Amino acid sequence: MGVAEDLADQLAIDALKAEEITGDERIIDDLANMMGATSQTAEEAFLTAVRVRRANTKARKMLADRVRAFKDAQGQKG
Repeated sequence: MGVAEDLADQLAIDALKAEEITGDERIIDDLANMMGATSQTAEEAFLTAVRVRRANTKARKMLADRVRAFKDAQGQKG
């Protein structure tokens, strides 16, 4: 990744953690708006990183749920 993407990804990690800790659902939007006022490229990279990380989290949960359901079904058959 380039500098903008690396910085945006690190900020996304920190912002998502802060959102989880504080429960402040506006923090991502507020950061994106602030960044967009000075750099549209940085704003877009940040929002992309946030979306990718959120999608990854949801996908991993879905995968874990499916594996758990499979294991539970296998346990019930035996």
